[in-house]
Amino acid sequence: MKLLARRFGLPLAAAAVAASSLLGVQAPASAATNPYERGPAPTRASIEATRGSFATSQTTVSRFAVSGFGGGTIYYPTTTTAGTFGAVVISPGYTARQSSIAWLGPRLASQGFVVMTIDTLTTSDRPSSRGDQLRAALRYLTTSSGVRTRIDATRLAVMGHSMGGGGSLEAAKDDPSLQAIIPMTPWNLDKTWPEVTTPTLVIGAQNDSVAPVASHSEPFYASLPATTDKAYLELRGASHFAPNTSDTTIASYSISWLKRFVDDDTRYDQFLCPAPAASLAISEYRSTCPY
Repeated sequence: MKLLARRFGLPLAAAAVAASSLLGVQAPASAATNPYERGPAPTRASIEATRGSFATSQTTVSRFAVSGFGGGTIYYPTTTTAGTFGAVVISPGYTARQSSIAWLGPRLASQGFVVMTIDTLTTSDRPSSRGDQLRAALRYLTTSSGVRTRIDATRLAVMGHSMGGGGSLEAAKDDPSLQAIIPMTPWNLDKTWPEVTTPTLVIGAQNDSVAPVASHSEPFYASLPATTDKAYLELRGASHFAPNTSDTTIASYSISWLKRFVDDDTRYDQFLCPAPAASLAISEYRSTCPY
């Protein structure tokens, strides 16, 4: 019901009626009731794979061809028959360029998203500026880019590493229409985010000495409203720079989060709820399950 209320702007009571109505419809498949589903039924192997079921292509966007951010690379499914896709923009961290988070581009796109990794205007831009640039890149993707007709402009998300992760929180504060955000080992001087209503997956690193979880990821997560769908994933033994190299745990939970909240795909609930136990890869996981 929360999902219906958020998607269509319904009060919870009206959402409950809508949900009951949907349950009364005799539909042959889940895709009939959720037009946003993309790809086959997921498995643990499919979300951990380095490539999903969609063939992808990519195109470079010059910083001189855009305004409000520093250009980037767009990764997108090549099919034009599966319908439109949700879109995700990803910001690098302080002093870094898009190459530091480029591995996420084809990995997420192959699961059924249009993804743009961006360069920032300068490598020293603060989180508030990075939040503005993430939103500028979404505007470019949905209104001016060569792949704009492949995107459903109502299904947008942002991600970021370090100051880019702090920027993703800034973007959600300024634009509550975003469907999901994923701050990865985020850094921000602002520690409280009661304004954020966007479903948020905070990814922290146990051994982060740049943005220690005790003073960044954990208070960020704790300050999000209890009514916001949220989760906190802490990578066991990992450093601040874990998101800069291909990481199966980051990828699989990011895919599941984006699928669940950008595509409204409840088939991915199984990977998020109940909250996974501590393991060799995860030192801690908290969430507001069920979503």
